[in-house]
Amino acid sequence: MKLSRLRAVAILGMVLTPWACSPSVVPAPRAAVPDVPVDFREDPESAGRAADLEACHQNRNTPAAPASLRDRINPLPAGEDTREAGRRLYQKEAKPLACKLCHGERGDGRGDPDFESAPPARNFTCAPVMNALPDGQLFWIIRNGSPDTAMPAYPHLSEDDIWKLIHYIRHVDNQ
Repeated sequence: MKLSRLRAVAILGMVLTPWACSPSVVPAPRAAVPDVPVDFREDPESAGRAADLEACHQNRNTPAAPASLRDRINPLPAGEDTREAGRRLYQKEAKPLACKLCHGERGDGRGDPDFESAPPARNFTCAPVMNALPDGQLFWIIRNGSPDTAMPAYPHLSEDDIWKLIHYIRHVDNQ
């Protein structure tokens, strides 16, 4: 079986994540975070956006971050410099993999054609989904990875770098 280079790197990245290497690092299972809040689907003002919801809905069973982190709001200013630093991390500098390889250059979940993942990579351009995810939850996923997906952990990124990434991915749909 021939693996593409990207797939091999993705597998290596998953193998080297802390939760794969040391069970003691894995946080205790928590309730899954809903992908889209139920009230979005039932909100009368949102009824006209049902097609948008269907187009970007992505089922996930990612464990919820601990409440103390999940409720944190990005402490960095959302200025141009912060987003540019996040863009550089997303497009090239983040390790073990640059985010764009899986999530796509535009954050639409359409990364490298050789990348295969079930579930597919998160689509950051889907406002209903992204607005439902707290900053702290995104931070926790980037830091720890997401079990049962191809999303590796990024334990070596500084807290500031993760917050910069979060500003960037929340901005990709506005570009």
